[in-house]
Amino acid sequence: MIGQIGITAGKIWEKLGEKGEISLTQLPRSVKEKSQVAYQSLGWLAKEGKIQYNQNKTKTTVSLTPMEKKNFDLWKSQHKK
Repeated sequence: MIGQIGITAGKIWEKLGEKGEISLTQLPRSVKEKSQVAYQSLGWLAKEGKIQYNQNKTKTTVSLTPMEKKNFDLWKSQHKK
């Protein structure tokens, strides 16, 4: 299961890099993963300091930190197809 959590963390990182921000409720669906695995993967990214949570009156969203967004953009430019 740890392997699946790591793979899903990579999917979340990439999805956040592309979309910018996703609501917590939409996150599992956006990476096509079970909620349990998606939220554990999100915890992994949070522990590594790669994501930030954003709260408004009605929902919580998650996005990459500004530094991690720069890392994503660099990674993306090196992996263009």
